[in-house]
Amino acid sequence: MGSKWKKAKLALGLNLCVFVPRTSDDLDSPPATERLSDAALLSPVNWDMASSRSSSVAPAASSHALTLSKSASKSSKQTCSICLTKMKQGCGHALFTAECSHSFHFHCIASNVKHGNKICPVCRAKWKEIPLLEPSLDPLPTRVSRNNAFMAVVHSLPRPPPRRDLNRRHVVPLHQAPEPGVFDDDESLDLEHVCSGKSVADTGAVETIEIKTHPEVSVAPQSNSYSNFNVLVHLKATAVAAAPRTPNLSRNHVGSTQVSQTPRAPVDLVTVLDISGSMAGTKLALLKRAMGFVIQNLGSNDRLSVIAFSSTARRLFPLRRMSDSGRQQALQAVNSLVANGGTNIAEGLRKGAKIMEERREKNPVASIILLSDGQDTYTVGGSGTNQPHPNYNLLLPMSISNRGTSGFQIPVHAFGFGADHDASSMHSISENSGGTFSFIETESVIQDAFAQCIGGLLSVVVQELQVAIECVDANLNLVSLKAGSYPSRVMAGGRQGFIDVGDLYADEERDFLVSVNVPAAYGNETSLIKVNCVYKDPLTQETTISENEEVKLERPEKVGQVIKSLEVDRQLNRLQAAEAMAQARSAAEHGDLTGAVSILENCRKMLTESISARSQDRLCLALDAELKEMQERMVSRHVYEASGRAYILSGLSSHSWQRATARGDSTDSSSLLQAYQTPSMVEMLTRSQASILGSPSSGQRLLQPLLSYRSQTKPR
Repeated sequence: MGSKWKKAKLALGLNLCVFVPRTSDDLDSPPATERLSDAALLSPVNWDMASSRSSSVAPAASSHALTLSKSASKSSKQTCSICLTKMKQGCGHALFTAECSHSFHFHCIASNVKHGNKICPVCRAKWKEIPLLEPSLDPLPTRVSRNNAFMAVVHSLPRPPPRRDLNRRHVVPLHQAPEPGVFDDDESLDLEHVCSGKSVADTGAVETIEIKTHPEVSVAPQSNSYSNFNVLVHLKATAVAAAPRTPNLSRNHVGSTQVSQTPRAPVDLVTVLDISGSMAGTKLALLKRAMGFVIQNLGSNDRLSVIAFSSTARRLFPLRRMSDSGRQQALQAVNSLVANGGTNIAEGLRKGAKIMEERREKNPVASIILLSDGQDTYTVGGSGTNQPHPNYNLLLPMSISNRGTSGFQIPVHAFGFGADHDASSMHSISENSGGTFSFIETESVIQDAFAQCIGGLLSVVVQELQVAIECVDANLNLVSLKAGSYPSRVMAGGRQGFIDVGDLYADEERDFLVSVNVPAAYGNETSLIKVNCVYKDPLTQETTISENEEVKLERPEKVGQVIKSLEVDRQLNRLQAAEAMAQARSAAEHGDLTGAVSILENCRKMLTESISARSQDRLCLALDAELKEMQERMVSRHVYEASGRAYILSGLSSHSWQRATARGDSTDSSSLLQAYQTPSMVEMLTRSQASILGSPSSGQRLLQPLLSYRSQTKPR
């Protein structure tokens, strides 16, 4: 008995079983909408068990649920009593052995009992349970019923011999269901529930951009001139709830809690997931759990598609609305994933972009999530090169790359997992598409990292935001626009400049420093700049213009003590810290770890001498703690390559986009992550941590001081 059970488990682990029938016990189980996938329901005590080969698929059934019967071992000599043909192993038909020991072709007996007949066609014994057929998915390599009380033997379908990937030494299955040549089979949108074209009163929400400006000093002597006078432009996207006229059509189907009580723009989301051999065991189990959380928190108007890649890439299912049936099928598809093969990030990314490019209909918000734990073992640099890393900037389609003329359209939010992933390439992918790069150092925080990301995506209130800065005084000129990674340009003559911001989440804030040349004055006042914002409402698709009053500088003949703006000093510190991080990373990549540490140390000293530090500004303290953490991750080449590079790149991504990223083990209580999180992200993170029973995420400590910290580190 033991050896037979071992063989059955081995067959499951090698992905040889294509189907095990579901029984009537499953009819009594909770509806799919009330439970996560098997992987999503894994408790922490089972994580160690999940590291075995068999846990790469759904948790194996108990020993009484899957047994090799003696009659099955002689299947070549048996005849199906229904179709009267021989039952021979390896002929492409699943065999079923009932509790009375009589065997049949599975499709024959399933058809015979589909109307509830529980009588054996041979001995007329009354069965307690009957086999049930399930609808097929697109495509599912393996499905196993956990409540099967029958003795069943499932034989594999004929398939081509597997090829071996020399990079990973894992068997790569070639048997896959065919995919369409064009991915235009996305599920149609529910146009009645999409708020496009409705008025603000209909949607029950008012979305605006708040604009605040802070000059470096508010008073300057008439005789003084300034070559780089800084003006801080502070923006905040607000969603002010009004009395709802219609029900919330973007409802999340987890309990009665919702991320937002106002209507929101529905999302098209494509997740591109690494299932290479290195993801086997606990990693894959936790990834499935994280995807289960994402699926359960998408609304019925949101659409999801999943790409799984190893040596090749395949689409598990087309863009599908997360209705009750769509959610159930998505959970089943994700739960079927098996880890094997190499790592072909480029192919997974191409297929994810192909889904976005060829969809027939489009939700207002679109994004790609990419997760990988390894180096790309299939793609090299540009054509004709032998570079070890691929040039993803050339691989990204124009629709999601900044090489296009229409700006960022589909950001790729990349998640580097573990110590062996290619942080440089993952950061490059996100940077060139307008997305963020997160470093997941600890396996247990995958779900929290995903939760933070979708918490933002499910709260977009502003799209295609462009900031225009215009000099008012005829003698002024723009010197520079410090906008991080956001595309910016100063027009010829220096009288006008623009910053392309794109999407903003609800309550998300942006800070830009505008430098101008200010000449000596002849009056009591100098008008500096005027700021206006042009953006689109994702729900109504209407374009709105928000304007701010002119920024003016008082110019008396004599001035006493000049008080510098704390808000401007705070942002100067942030930009200087980000520049130090970039310089330190460059030095480290060239092998000069000592020089890199010195750059970070000098920046820390500079911070301590700033106005913000003397005021005990929490942002300044957070920057110092962040720089210190980076120094510690550069103590040796081994430590830098294992975690330092990814930690710094994730920090640079967060600073350059002013958007929260996951970093390290997400327990850094002083991390600048907190300054960029939004209430929607915090709420989704809290929900994620509450869903992990018995094991609150280590990120919980990050959330407690968050909201008060945010209010203290942003301009008022």
